[in-house]
Amino acid sequence: MTPSFPERGRFITFEGGEGVGKSTQIALLSAYLQRRGLEVVVTREPGGTPKAETLRRALLSGLVKSFGPLAETALFAAARIDHIEKLIAPALRRGAWVLCDRFMDSTRAYQGENGGVNPQLMHWIEAASIGEAIPDLTLILDLDPHEGLLRAHRRRQTNEAPDRFEAEALSFHLALRRAFHDIAREHPQRCRVVDATAPVADVARIIQNYIDDRFFNDDKNFINREA
Repeated sequence: MTPSFPERGRFITFEGGEGVGKSTQIALLSAYLQRRGLEVVVTREPGGTPKAETLRRALLSGLVKSFGPLAETALFAAARIDHIEKLIAPALRRGAWVLCDRFMDSTRAYQGENGGVNPQLMHWIEAASIGEAIPDLTLILDLDPHEGLLRAHRRRQTNEAPDRFEAEALSFHLALRRAFHDIAREHPQRCRVVDATAPVADVARIIQNYIDDRFFNDDKNFINREA
């Protein structure tokens, strides 16, 4: 008898600036997919594995900032390699759906377009770190940075300081938003921009519609994947 192997899972990444609601929408999409009987793995970058979480603390604390965007890119890549090898790739192989809060596009936006890392060098580092772990779908939650930073401020504990990137000037966050829009235009097959100004439930429905259209309609189960 021919052995039965699970179909490869799907890899969905959530991107956007600070305070756009990625964590909330990931939780809602996870619940939606689980109701369909799917195994869902929720993770984040930097992080997701013990080694990557250690690098996360160093990056978000600002410890690496003085070394410049290229050094940050290298550490993000190191964390990503461990994350893919230990968590993402095994989950996809067993048929789970992986929902990741930030991935390669955040590095492209924060350290690449916004940080000035040479595009060719960024491409080489990215290719070496992600291999074939290219997202099937990237949802870019879009929000005016003024509102996003206000939301991020509200969610922090009273005595909690903003992290390395949240603490940047408004001009940084405005440029970051433009960078994500540029990425979406460059990769229209993979990326979808979602208006995050709508109520949470409406944003969730928009995302669910994207998921249904992309993965659960019989004539659209196959998609062209791109970097």
